[in-house]
Amino acid sequence: MCFSLQRHTMASLGALLMLLPVAWTCTPQKADYVMVSCFPNAIIANVPECPYGWEIDQLSLGGVCYTGIHSPGYFRFIIPDLTPKNHSYCGTQSEYMPGKDPKYIFYNSIVSNDTSLTVRNQPVNYTFSCMYRAAYLVNNAVFSQRVATVYVNNGSLGTFRSQLSMNVFTNSKFLYAKDAPYVIDTSEIGSEVFIGIEAKGLSNRFKVVINNCWATPTPYSTDRKRWSLIINSCSFDNTVTIFENAKDSRSMFKFNSFRFQRLEKVSTVWLHCDVHVCDGERLVCLPSPCSVRSLTTDMDPSGGILTAEFHIKGRVSSNNGHITGTSLFILLLVLSNAFCDLVNGSRM
Repeated sequence: MCFSLQRHTMASLGALLMLLPVAWTCTPQKADYVMVSCFPNAIIANVPECPYGWEIDQLSLGGVCYTGIHSPGYFRFIIPDLTPKNHSYCGTQSEYMPGKDPKYIFYNSIVSNDTSLTVRNQPVNYTFSCMYRAAYLVNNAVFSQRVATVYVNNGSLGTFRSQLSMNVFTNSKFLYAKDAPYVIDTSEIGSEVFIGIEAKGLSNRFKVVINNCWATPTPYSTDRKRWSLIINSCSFDNTVTIFENAKDSRSMFKFNSFRFQRLEKVSTVWLHCDVHVCDGERLVCLPSPCSVRSLTTDMDPSGGILTAEFHIKGRVSSNNGHITGTSLFILLLVLSNAFCDLVNGSRM
């Protein structure tokens, strides 16, 4: 009788456990939100962490690469190679659209994949694409380095598109942007340069965050020869003043212009800024004050990179090292008169 009662109790307990909700290792979120940032040299896709209960190691890029990064509030997937080649990065497909204004379109998706015997989560498939205006130079696509495009798909609230751009402004009022390419005369080295990074087309809930900014003597942001201006949202160079950061759809700062030593007189400096767009309704976007955290020289990249190009040129006089036509005529006239005087003197 006791054995029968015990067996009945265990059966009831098992039935009760089956009725209990599954103990999630992460809190499931509704998966109708995705933010895709199309940067010049990378694509960054952010989805809510734990969409419908899926763990980060159960989501893959293109069904191939389990390379997701867990950032606050999101799972982040990065496509770092946009070079149109025969091979693709983690299933990324590219399509070239010829014409007067040729373009490249890159496609990929973030999909769920569970190899376990039973699946309790609703499948997810975030398909996204990025379009770039392209020009051909030695069979390589050249993209605008100062502009990125940010797409936000917020489910029933609709899809939003924004242009994220970095510009040089005339002064600290940040009203008028200068035309590219930006030219700095050597006599103006040390003058103030005003940088504004702005996202147009998004609501006020989205904030532009400057993570890091640095300069290099080459177009490559990974160049080891560099000069850091902003590290982890804090001023690193003593000429940097950050006016606004992570408070609005535009962030601004200034620094004093400079050039790299031991380079030719006509040189170029490339300014790179690692930035991202933060959803203020989901996260705390404002970085903690620099005074309460230790400033390290190690940058923590969490966004995409925008690049601006500065040409440093010296003023060259039009007659520097040359004799103009008028001067040459006067010189010949003087020499001719001197020769005549010499001849006449010898006859006397």
